[in-house]
Amino acid sequence: MALLEAKNVNVVYKVKEKEIKAVRNVSLDVEVQDSIGIVGESGSGKSTLAMAILQLLPNKIAKTTGEIVFDGVDLLKISENELREIRWKDIAVVFQKSMNSLSPVHKIGYQMGDIYRVHEPNATDKEVKERVLELFRLVNLADRVYDLYPHELSGGMMQRVSIALSLIYYPRLLIMDEATTALDVVTQGQILEEIMRLEEKLHLTRMMITHDVSVVSSTCKKVAVMYAGCLLESGYVSDVLTNPKHPYTQGLLSSFPSLTGERNELRGIPGSLPDLSVAHKGCVFADRCKKATDICFVKEPRTVKFPNSWNVSCHLIGGEDCDQLD
Repeated sequence: MALLEAKNVNVVYKVKEKEIKAVRNVSLDVEVQDSIGIVGESGSGKSTLAMAILQLLPNKIAKTTGEIVFDGVDLLKISENELREIRWKDIAVVFQKSMNSLSPVHKIGYQMGDIYRVHEPNATDKEVKERVLELFRLVNLADRVYDLYPHELSGGMMQRVSIALSLIYYPRLLIMDEATTALDVVTQGQILEEIMRLEEKLHLTRMMITHDVSVVSSTCKKVAVMYAGCLLESGYVSDVLTNPKHPYTQGLLSSFPSLTGERNELRGIPGSLPDLSVAHKGCVFADRCKKATDICFVKEPRTVKFPNSWNVSCHLIGGEDCDQLD
C-alpha cells in the first residue's frame, strides 16, 4: 500500500521575469516501510521535490501543481492549519547541516521539550523529559546530553540530536535531505546504521535525498534518479544500480568508483544541466546523451514500465526489449 503518492507533480519558481521549472511531471509511489533514495546531480530538483511534499516552499515565488497524496489526503488541497497537524507529527525532515538550526543559548533538553509541546501542549515536564531521554537512547546518545549546550557536542552528536528531533512524534515518513553529507565517513556510516535500525523498530518509511549513490546502494531498498527536474528511472536498488537502463543512470554510475569487481576507468558526463527556464521539446538529457537519436530532441519520452516496479523514461527503450542500451 502506498503511503505517499506523487502524481504529475510540477514546481515552478517565478524569479523576476523567468519561470524556472524545477520539477516536471514527477510521479512516484512510496510504500509503507519503504526506504527510497532520490539521487541526481546538483540542481536536479531533489530537494525541491522534498520541500513540495512538506509544502515548505515560499508561496510568493513557487507554485506546486499535481497531486501529493499522503495516507489518502492530498496535501496540495488542505489548509495550512491542517498541514501543521501533519508536519513533524506524520512527516518529519532532517535537513543538511540541520545541527546549525539548534539554538546556541539553550540546552538540548529544553529545545527538544519546546518542540514536543507544539503538538502535545498538555504534557508534563516529567513526560517531556522521559520522551527526550527515550529518543536519546534510540540514537545512541547519553542521558547527559539533555543538559548540554550545542557547542559542547561533536558534529556527529549534533546530527544525532537532529535525528532525535525529527523522531520526536514517531512520524510515519522521514525525509532526509543530504542529512549526513557534512559528516566524516565513519560517523556517516554509524548514523546510517542507526537509521536502518530505527526503521525496523519504529516501522519508519524513509525518503533519502542525496547525490551519493553509494549511500543509497547500501541503505535503501529503492532508488529514483532525477535530472533537470524530471524522473528518468526508478525501481529497486538491486535492479537499477546493477543493470541501469537509462543512459543518464549509466553515466552517473560510471562516474563512481567501485570497491568490488574489476577496476574500471571513471567517466564523467560531458556538458552541464540545461537552462530550466527554457522550454524543452524533447528529452531533457538529449544534449548530453551519447546515444540520443533525432526523436530525442523533438519528443518527450514516455515512461516505460518493467516488471518489479521498474520505470524508465527513454525513447531507446521499448517494452521488454532493452538490448539497445546494453
